[in-house]
Amino acid sequence: MQAEIISIGDEITSGQTLDTNSQWLAERLGELGVRVLWHTTVGDELEANVGVFSAAVERANVVVATGGLGPTADDLTREALARTTGRELVRNDEALEHIKCLYARRRWPMPPRNEVQALFPEGSRMIPNPTGTAPGIAMTIERAGRRPCHVFALPGVPGELKEMWPATVVGLLREAGAGRRVRRHRRIKCFGAGESNVEAMLPELIRRDREPRVGITASQTTIILRITAEADTEAQCLAAMGPTVATIRECLGELVFGEEDEELQDVVVRLLAEQNKTLAVVEWGTEGLVAHGLASADKSGRNFLGGLVVTNLAGLHSALGQSDEVLEAHPPTSRETAAAMAAACRARFGADYALSVGPLAEASSDGKVPPVFLALASESGVHLTEPPMINRPALRRVFYSKWALNVARLVLLRTDRV
Repeated sequence: MQAEIISIGDEITSGQTLDTNSQWLAERLGELGVRVLWHTTVGDELEANVGVFSAAVERANVVVATGGLGPTADDLTREALARTTGRELVRNDEALEHIKCLYARRRWPMPPRNEVQALFPEGSRMIPNPTGTAPGIAMTIERAGRRPCHVFALPGVPGELKEMWPATVVGLLREAGAGRRVRRHRRIKCFGAGESNVEAMLPELIRRDREPRVGITASQTTIILRITAEADTEAQCLAAMGPTVATIRECLGELVFGEEDEELQDVVVRLLAEQNKTLAVVEWGTEGLVAHGLASADKSGRNFLGGLVVTNLAGLHSALGQSDEVLEAHPPTSRETAAAMAAACRARFGADYALSVGPLAEASSDGKVPPVFLALASESGVHLTEPPMINRPALRRVFYSKWALNVARLVLLRTDRV
């Protein structure tokens, strides 16, 4: 089965509200083996809504819409569905009674305008909404020579939608044939190479007609490989994905750092805990991103001892007591300063390891950007790293904070690939 999700509302098309409902619904449909092929967003215009619903009903087996079920003049989903299907809007007495009872329980007078929420396209059924005044609408639309299209219109309030979905919609979808096969996903996360480089290391794996399917995306300089399998059971899906996961790990080696929701800081903290080691950081260019990630990941507080954020030479000297000789002899962007920062941070915190991130200098008048140096200090000395340059200003801090965490990860794995 193929599905389309429709999000309705000017607040979404204008960018004022982030559409989280579509993501949540796509995941739920995937769990039922329904493949979502289209995400559509439409504003509060009747003709536009009719056009969107007409196209969705034509091309999808399942259509799930959110929003537009309120009592105000800009709530047009009921009328749009009626126009799309050529049906009249008729009053649903069960829905009207629910709305009246809800207002009575709240001890509020019900505005006459709310009666419009009890109008349903003829032949449709109500999807109960236990906590809100906007019942959902379920419709089956016959199509000549093809399977019918099943349409579900739900309110845009996330809490109400998420309550109505398992209580009613899942059962209706199963009746329509969903859930006979399941679709499962697995995410493999990588860092240290670009998206095209990673793809080149995985011959034939990203081919579109391959099963299980493998997709590749970049998110905040992390490369994510998404593996999707469809089978009769979850166990069969996981088994089908196993050889692909093994191939990815074999081809990419230590570029792979985790799976699913795992981030670099989670891996670093886990390795520190396994080895009973401690880490501290001092950051100039990344403005505390490394420390923030590590502190969030280390719930016990035993392995990440703390971080310092400096923004100038005076702050660096005050925070670490860095010797004037080093600061006077070398510029802040030098490898010597980064090394001295890491060593001084390790001594101050008494940590097994200390990470330092030097300043991110702006481009000079001739367009050249000074390198950024990272350093990791340990009992065996200081290891310096010069990461590649990144040309996107909005991602520089994120990129270098992740590179610093990756340096710590690779050292903790006792490898020389840093």
